[in-house]
Amino acid sequence: MNDNFVNEFFGIGIQNGKTPENLGVLWRSAQNLGASFIFTIGNRYAKQACDTENAVKSMPYFHYENFEDFFKNLPKGARLVGVELDERAEDLETFEHPRRCVYLLGAEDNGLSKQAIAKCHHLVKFKSTKSLNVSVAGTIVLYDRGLNKPRS
Repeated sequence: MNDNFVNEFFGIGIQNGKTPENLGVLWRSAQNLGASFIFTIGNRYAKQACDTENAVKSMPYFHYENFEDFFKNLPKGARLVGVELDERAEDLETFEHPRRCVYLLGAEDNGLSKQAIAKCHHLVKFKSTKSLNVSVAGTIVLYDRGLNKPRS
């Protein structure tokens, strides 16, 4: 019998994303950097030319109407990791990614909701004086996950 708490997986998604182009770029990065699934909360994904691999047809895509719906459907044993410029956030450079987790990014103008921040098991940030494009921020986090670093 397989113990699914030993196997690694991760998903990545955006809460209330504003621009479909950013979603397309993030989904392409997610597919190329090994994500198990992708998702949206609030605004839905619409096919974008920048998603040349058509990630939503190549890997599981989930849509949740609101944060409550998303949170109650987190995979069993997964940790929620919010990507947010917040004083409580850990530096990505020293962060030990959980073996099983879901990365959550917020819209560029408002970031994550207060409710999402309160429910995250971890918050991470990286050295940037200003907010980055959401697809760039997500890609940096996924790249960092792929580095040979300890897992928690």
